[in-house]
Amino acid sequence: MITITMVEKWLDRIIGHEGGFTDDPADRGNWTSGIIGKGKLKGTKYGISAMSYPEMDIQKLTRRDAAIIYKRDYLDRIGAQNFRPAIAFQLLDAAVNSGVRRALLLLQQAIGVSPDGIIGPVTRARLIAMDEADVIMRFLAERLDFIVQIKTYPIYGKGWTARIADNLRYAADDT
Repeated sequence: MITITMVEKWLDRIIGHEGGFTDDPADRGNWTSGIIGKGKLKGTKYGISAMSYPEMDIQKLTRRDAAIIYKRDYLDRIGAQNFRPAIAFQLLDAAVNSGVRRALLLLQQAIGVSPDGIIGPVTRARLIAMDEADVIMRFLAERLDFIVQIKTYPIYGKGWTARIADNLRYAADDT
């Protein structure tokens, strides 16, 4: 069962990764269109980006606003209540960083089921059968394999890699 205390701790972790406000013009997430140089440069704060929320005043976003968005648009959409808490956190972090669908696809790849982004009975059965730490280690390996293929890896890869290293440490604490 996922508790409010867990979600608060997860929020601290993710904000630690994502940081406060940034409006780096080289980051497509900071543009309302998701295309560098097109739309408005509104930035990203707490992992909430102008690309995903073009109508939002990103700079004025509060921690509470971020918590509401994380619950509604990430935890609920990944079906966090259906996962063991340590796995739910890893999925949440990946969803904030790379999108909900990508997080679910990476999870399915990690556990060896056909990746379709839908957590159905086959995926659930495989997750139940596997050791929690093994799921997380394989999931983080899939995340690493994915991020090194992103064209902006030379720019942002050091931070993404450090994030996954932190998540390995969190996994050790959580399992």
